[in-house]
Amino acid sequence: MSTCPINPASETVADFIYRQGSVARRLPQLESDVLCYDAPSSREFAIIYIPLQSIPDINLVDYDYYSIPKLYTLLDSSSLESSGILSVFRQPALGNQGEGVLVGLIDTGIDYLNPLFRKPDGSTRILGIWDQTLPEDGDAIPPGVNPPVSSRYSGIQYGTAYTEEQINTALRSDNPLDMVPSTDTNGHGTFLAGVAAGGASPSGDFTGAAPNAMLGIVKLKPAKQYLRDFYLIRQDAVAYQENDIMMGIKYLQLLSREKNMPLVICISMGTNWGSHEGTSPLGYTLQSASQHIGMASVIAGGNEAGLSHHYFGTIPENQAWEDVEIRVAPGERGFVTEFWSDVLDLYTVGFVSPSGETVERIPMSLGHDSHISFLLEPTKITVSYLANEAGSGRQLIFFRFENPTAGVWRIRVYNSLYLRGQYHMWLPVEGFASPDTIFLKPNPDTTITNPGNVILPMTISAYDHRDGSIYLHSSRGFTINSQVKPDIAAPGVDIPGPALPHIQGSYGKDIPMTRRTGSSVSAAITAGAIANLLSWGVVAGKDPSMNNASIRGYLIRGANRNPAYQYPNREFGYGTLDLYQSFLQLRE
Repeated sequence: MSTCPINPASETVADFIYRQGSVARRLPQLESDVLCYDAPSSREFAIIYIPLQSIPDINLVDYDYYSIPKLYTLLDSSSLESSGILSVFRQPALGNQGEGVLVGLIDTGIDYLNPLFRKPDGSTRILGIWDQTLPEDGDAIPPGVNPPVSSRYSGIQYGTAYTEEQINTALRSDNPLDMVPSTDTNGHGTFLAGVAAGGASPSGDFTGAAPNAMLGIVKLKPAKQYLRDFYLIRQDAVAYQENDIMMGIKYLQLLSREKNMPLVICISMGTNWGSHEGTSPLGYTLQSASQHIGMASVIAGGNEAGLSHHYFGTIPENQAWEDVEIRVAPGERGFVTEFWSDVLDLYTVGFVSPSGETVERIPMSLGHDSHISFLLEPTKITVSYLANEAGSGRQLIFFRFENPTAGVWRIRVYNSLYLRGQYHMWLPVEGFASPDTIFLKPNPDTTITNPGNVILPMTISAYDHRDGSIYLHSSRGFTINSQVKPDIAAPGVDIPGPALPHIQGSYGKDIPMTRRTGSSVSAAITAGAIANLLSWGVVAGKDPSMNNASIRGYLIRGANRNPAYQYPNREFGYGTLDLYQSFLQLRE
């Protein structure tokens, strides 16, 4: 790591992800302009910071596909009973409720003033908050601001970290936010922290899944404007950068190491960009982190099944081409679509606009983008061919539709090298484009959002614990290379959790509550269940070598399976979460 002269979180700085030892296409020319770099927990990658004014426009000719950070968005009681968590609490030998375990959330932050995150004596259960959004103004890091991590650690150049001691000092003061100004203005992170590890409410009608666990919090900064413009996402979209999530994982690992505590990392956000087999830089980082003893990762599977954002195509060997129809909504700013081949097939594409203008088959020209304009439409389409994307070895065709005319667009797909004739296409994840921009013949399978397709971490889908049905939009497996994802399902429909107060920091006798639905909630409940398992295994010494692989084994063996279904399946994986049954299986 090198010290940065300005704050890398600034909008004037461009971020790139590079594999260690690789030769980046543009980096040699820009080497003198590199401000500094960060090293995520995975030694395979580095985050490079370069002045935005020094770089050419973002494209896939000058930059490797994986080096451009992808953008991710949020994936939005009796539930604990159905998950077997309260049954575990009632067993004297098992009821340590996450004690001695750190639950780490990378999300929108936390309302640390909420009583659910305090011990009985009023002190905090939060061991650290890394707020990537602070300081809020200017490029320079003001003198005297707390470094992001203890000076014993290196590799994080931006944001402000607050320790357990600083949070407790703030809680004892009359104006805590003057001392620790980190807040959660969205509420998503606070809700998930409450579901995963909140304490019991004063009324006794709510408790988190691991109420004695400690918390580590990463508040992600919003994605920079130049990346929002490159991916053409909606101006009001909630979006976060891949490299910031990677650095959040590093922070939580450092905090876990400093406190000498087992760690559960919960990530409740996703994207449709990437190969859908866990080969992204974030995927590699999670895979590496999940191999350590005493550490587990839980990822929300997404809520994409019913949103018409995935297309699965098959072209018979004797068929010249196939049309993929996309209905573009009126007023759409633009969108990015990705085409991924199955195994080693190769494809080329053409287009038919809503007015009937045809663009013939575009030859595969590696190292050059094709820019397509139309006579009767103001639309501009950029097509980038990557014959062998570095992470997966598959062909990637990357489309940018700028100012697309409303109506039905046809992407004409030609098979240039036939092996199986199969391919996948994904439109942006919910919230990045209009909900009315869809495939007309979608496929609901293979809709697990990235990074949920990584093998070792637990990927969780959402079901309704009240009737046993899968949540309508819960993303379905399997991965593009047929690995079983999701691993299991957990309650994720109409789940209660803490809400933000109407006035910041105002809490009376009753803690404000709300309800949310989605796989992010399911992931938080599962993270709490895993904290209980780690507390029993690692902290209490019943299974000191417990890691993500063994945790996966425990939870899959104990999962409830409906005899009406075959397992594993695309909706539930290996069944529904039942922590108590996971312990009972040990007696067999």
